Amino acid sequence: MISSTNNSRVKKIAEYGKKAKARREDGVFIIEGIRMLREVPSDLIREVYATSHFLKNLSNEDRRVIEDIRKNDGATFEEVSDDVMRKMADTQTPQGVIAVVKQKSWTLKDMLGERDATADKKAAPLLLILENIQDPGNLGNMFRTGEGAGVTGIIMSSDMADVYNPKVVRSTMGAIFRVPFIYVESIPETVRELHEKHGVISYAAHLKGKKNYDEIDYHGGCAFLIGNEGNGLTSEAADAATDYVLIPMLGKVESMNAATSAAILTFEAARQRRNS
Repeated sequence: MISSTNNSRVKKIAEYGKKAKARREDGVFIIEGIRMLREVPSDLIREVYATSHFLKNLSNEDRRVIEDIRKNDGATFEEVSDDVMRKMADTQTPQGVIAVVKQKSWTLKDMLGERDATADKKAAPLLLILENIQDPGNLGNMFRTGEGAGVTGIIMSSDMADVYNPKVVRSTMGAIFRVPFIYVESIPETVRELHEKHGVISYAAHLKGKKNYDEIDYHGGCAFLIGNEGNGLTSEAADAATDYVLIPMLGKVESMNAATSAAILTFEAARQRRNS
């Protein structure tokens, strides 16, 4: 059992929770709690740490999860004291188990559709393109709702919040392991590439939109651009889109929360595709 908070590995894991640079350099990130641990593909698990109290109170299902990890040759398993768990964890009330997980790499190709299991055809891409989203909760929710809507990939500007921030990871509820994503240096250039090389039509969520979001056909490959929570999309990114799209609102509300806008647009596309 690891009982010293001065242990070098304990300090390193605490650093992973606080510093994007440390995560990036080692190509890992941390997850907390048995619910997230259930979601991790076994080949991505590198280290798992758990308290005695956590191990004594496992359900039969979760005990099998821990037993499988113990048998995993690619992962190490250590029991730790409560003080050590508090040192490593990002949350104020740790859930008793924390894991170091390998970051997974995706490419644009991974996002451009996959074989439909029920038909001999490729599903049309449905992409989220995010510019300068800063709130970890918003970003995590976009992954979670994006997966629910059938989004095939998420493209993010390089000035975004770090997707491996523990708060983002928790908010994804496991979608971070299943939804392909990449960072790009230029959103406008990527939008143009998607259109010119792959036929993807892009729509910028914008107050200048002339068409309401539910008046457009999203059956083909399409992408929705969502901008910063306070400032929206930059003019360069918005102008690179094929068209502006408007989410009409009543009352005195001028704009929609970024994550809510993403959910409304992607689920409209999902509705159309489901009913076609």
